[in-house]
Amino acid sequence: MKKKPSTSKTQPQQKRLHRLKNHPFVVPVMTFLGLFVISLATFVMLGGTSIGPSDSHIVHLYVDGQEQILPSRATTVDDLLARAKITLGENDVVEPARDAAITDDNFSVNVYRAYPVTIVDSDATGKKTSITAYTAQQTPEAIAKQVGITLAPEDKVEVAQPENLLQEGVISQKLVVNRAEVVNINLYGTPIVARTHATTVAEVLAEKGIKPQPTDTVTPALATPVTSNMQVFVVTVGKQIVTEEVVIPAPVQTISDPNVAAGTTVVQKEGSPGKKLTTFELQLENGKEVGRKAIQEVVSVEAVPRVIAKGTKIVNTRIGGDKSAILSAAGVPASQQSAADFIIARESGWNLAARNGSGCLGLGQACPGQKLVNACPNWQSDAVCQVGFFSGYANGRYGSWQGAYNFWLINHWW
Repeated sequence: MKKKPSTSKTQPQQKRLHRLKNHPFVVPVMTFLGLFVISLATFVMLGGTSIGPSDSHIVHLYVDGQEQILPSRATTVDDLLARAKITLGENDVVEPARDAAITDDNFSVNVYRAYPVTIVDSDATGKKTSITAYTAQQTPEAIAKQVGITLAPEDKVEVAQPENLLQEGVISQKLVVNRAEVVNINLYGTPIVARTHATTVAEVLAEKGIKPQPTDTVTPALATPVTSNMQVFVVTVGKQIVTEEVVIPAPVQTISDPNVAAGTTVVQKEGSPGKKLTTFELQLENGKEVGRKAIQEVVSVEAVPRVIAKGTKIVNTRIGGDKSAILSAAGVPASQQSAADFIIARESGWNLAARNGSGCLGLGQACPGQKLVNACPNWQSDAVCQVGFFSGYANGRYGSWQGAYNFWLINHWW
């Protein structure tokens, strides 16, 4: 005979099951689990693939000076603008180029909106013409170039306030082209074309570095006011004069630009060579030259510097991605970059604003930190300057970054 089951054990179990069934979280949890299983099964059957986080980058988008920080899977600047629903006008400017690839975090994109500008220019007769255009250029010279105004190096483009807004029809910024006057100087028979804002003949000669000798005659007189295309003669009596011309190479001027991405360079202005004239007084014996003395050295054409901007702009103080561009911009040879990267990564994690408890600062942890501040006033954003500073330290103390690396491996500091 079978023993009848005891109800003392089954009743508590039934009560627990009843309470669990009526628990408020049972339905949501079971629904979630069911949907998860269905989604996973569908994903596997369809051969789907997931998009990993490496496809997304943090992008800093600047439009009209306003910053947006966007996580985006855009592959190019143009793709980013389309996703962000940024519509570009005909004369808007985008930096970097719209086809530039987005391959790393902290990628910066600048959109410069075009704005109206009226440029007032004068010809040789003094007749004024006005041109109104929409431009995103940032300098008066660049604006003039965009609208087709050719400037000589001595010409000036100046910002001016409209005298009568309605009468002049100037709807925004007004620029005035102040043309230099052309003066034709004949120096001992050698022609020199000068462009000047000087007001008298004496000022023109002084501006060009021409110093008339006691035996020289200047026509017209030194006090004569400058007029357009006037002729000025400097002649001498009783001396034999020759003039030689040499080319002055265009100098290269490198500047730091906080608006350009760190590690990149941009040619802001193309340079041009100049010309220098040296006038000699010949010393003759029996009609033959036995010596010469330089009496004038004049720059007939000024050399225009080639201006190269090195970017220092870092949006995030912690630099990610490939550091080689920054190291190269700071002058670190390719053979030394691995060692430099190793030390900086361990000293600061490539955090420009890194600071330890002892007050050491920057990528390489300068102690005291004031040394870095003095060398790089914008040290928290200027990666190129910081790397240059620590390169000087590495080369001065260890002979190279490689030498510093060897020391660091043994001592774990440098």
